[in-house]
Amino acid sequence: MGDRMERLRQKSGPVSQTKTAFVFAGGGSLGAVQVGMLRELLRAGVEADIVIGSSVGALNAAFFAGRPTLEGVDELAAIWRTLRRRDIFPVTFWGALRWFSADGLFDPSGLRRLIERNLPFERLEDAELPLHVVATDLGGGAVRLSSGPAAEAILASAAIPVVFPSVELDSRPLMDGAVSGNTPIVAALELGARRLIVLPTGFSCALAEPPKGAVARGFHALTLLIAHQMLRDLAQVPADIEVSTVPSLCPLSVSPFDFSQTDALIERAASQTRAWLADDGLSRRTVPEALFAHTH
Repeated sequence: MGDRMERLRQKSGPVSQTKTAFVFAGGGSLGAVQVGMLRELLRAGVEADIVIGSSVGALNAAFFAGRPTLEGVDELAAIWRTLRRRDIFPVTFWGALRWFSADGLFDPSGLRRLIERNLPFERLEDAELPLHVVATDLGGGAVRLSSGPAAEAILASAAIPVVFPSVELDSRPLMDGAVSGNTPIVAALELGARRLIVLPTGFSCALAEPPKGAVARGFHALTLLIAHQMLRDLAQVPADIEVSTVPSLCPLSVSPFDFSQTDALIERAASQTRAWLADDGLSRRTVPEALFAHTH
């Protein structure tokens, strides 16, 4: 990772036009906060030239790239508000039996239906804004998907190990982008972005008790991993690249496996982003304290 950042630093130099990337991190049900962030960024007149995301961030990035307007964000909010955990992670007797014969505990057909029913395009290259999705080859390498079937790419990026089965694309089995450590930040720089607007999901720093169940604990661990990777990459972004990180929610007591607090997450994130913008947050390179390891 250090070598890749050094190459990007060496390539960095004056350009005539700034290319802005919206960078969407993963984070399970906490992805709802990105909807509130998006709403306020667009209301403030902030626009993206490219969008890139991983895991649930790939889902949000794809829906936004298909209709990058306030009306489109409102539609995305409406989709999020209808989601229930059983829609994405159906727990059934047969699903439990699959654990012994498949590489994922949950059937991804619910997530596939959600994507195919609501995404306004079928191929990544047909989105209104250039769209890129980060996944991981099971061999350990990072993969950036910029063309091809959109549903397959999003499912691959969201294929959290053990939770969902891997997805085969071009004869390569792919899984969640966070596994390779290739955050969307690095991929955005590789695409030539000169200005990054980073939309993290954060992590649950104020849970009353540890997450219950293996899957909930796994999701919590994944959000901690994503925050750690993001801190690492933000610290290594070349100095001449503009980077602004929208602050994630803190304190946060909602599990990334809990879809019952969507509306509160959206509205709280919108309110916090609005205050951050009013305080000239876009002009600061400061990394929000909420991303650093902590508890309450």
